[in-house]
Amino acid sequence: MQDRQRGITITGLIIGAILLVIVALLAMKVVPPYMEYFNAKKLITQIANEGKSSVGEVRQAWDLKSSIDNVTVIKSSDLEVTKEGGEVVISFSYRNEIPLFGNAGIYLDFAANSKGRERAP
Repeated sequence: MQDRQRGITITGLIIGAILLVIVALLAMKVVPPYMEYFNAKKLITQIANEGKSSVGEVRQAWDLKSSIDNVTVIKSSDLEVTKEGGEVVISFSYRNEIPLFGNAGIYLDFAANSKGRERAP
């Protein structure tokens, strides 16, 4: 009796490589917006914990910190600054569009506030 060889065929290898490339390309396009979102979320928490009391101070702190951390999707005018129970709460929401090819793309909606609760965009 002959033993049948087992393994991956060249067709299977090519299909696997194509799938791997597609997943890698999607990851390279989607990961940077999430990194920027998490940086922005960290910044609003830091600014809220610094005890800034006025809207102007919060926006000025945002302009300084966001330029250092390279957060470009949110401007200081996009921040919502409110007070809840004597505590400053900073929030933002925005949509990021990632073009893929032709007229296809991915929309990512982001929203956060400095209290740690996620809120609907």
